[in-house]
Amino acid sequence: MYNNGPYRLRPGGMLPPAVKNIIFANAIFWFMMLMNYGLRNFMLQQFALDRIGVVYQFKVWQLVTYMFLHDPNGFMHIFLNMLFLWMFGAELEREWGTREFLKYYFITGIGAGILNIVLSSSPTIGASGAVYGVMLAYALRYPNRYIYIYFLFPVKIKYFMAFLALISFFSTFGSYGDGIAHAAHLGGIVIGYIYLKYWYLFYKIKDSFSQIKTKTDRTRMKYTKGGGEDKVEYYRRVIDELLDKINRVGYLNLTEEEKKLLEEGSNYLRKHDKKNYN
Repeated sequence: MYNNGPYRLRPGGMLPPAVKNIIFANAIFWFMMLMNYGLRNFMLQQFALDRIGVVYQFKVWQLVTYMFLHDPNGFMHIFLNMLFLWMFGAELEREWGTREFLKYYFITGIGAGILNIVLSSSPTIGASGAVYGVMLAYALRYPNRYIYIYFLFPVKIKYFMAFLALISFFSTFGSYGDGIAHAAHLGGIVIGYIYLKYWYLFYKIKDSFSQIKTKTDRTRMKYTKGGGEDKVEYYRRVIDELLDKINRVGYLNLTEEEKKLLEEGSNYLRKHDKKNYN
């Protein structure tokens, strides 16, 4: 169910591991480039995304490493990317799980890099492509939440993301020379949308075959007395199974029935499982 309320930062909560480590790694590399000019040149030559490097010199690692480099001549580039990653990525990671979030982050970042070298010959650095993918995922998950532009003007995230997508599209195919990798931004949005909208079909087909082979799966979705275990034990077992599935395929690929069961079981155990919830 979508939350129609405004977006709220949660400064009191700890950062989940993937977001925390990505921010930490980006900060370390930025300081390294800032403090040592020779090292900066080496990192830009070897790790920035460059069409010649990837296509002709087979430096395929640049499709990953470019996401961890930012402009050492200014603070806003890395600050804004990491701020948006924290604002929109932390909640997604808590919901999806770290493994699924990291997979999505790197798929969108690499996809953004591929589109960028197809459409642009300019060397590129920055996490913006992956961050745009994260922002798109947030907009699809919570389309009616509000963000505040300049902390003053409330805008629903779905409209804000649509505006960014249009800007990225027209800037990519227009004659803009602003030094911004608009093609990478567009790539993060496009790859993220394709992944979130269509890749889950693979898991649905896989689950369908599993249900045919194991007809008892449906009976697990409802607790019945006399089954040799009490309700607490039942919910512990089923939630463990659902958490294993989340680790394999991500929260988004749970069925609606499984999501309801996960919420129902978690609420029940909070009230009745004194062993693990006190």
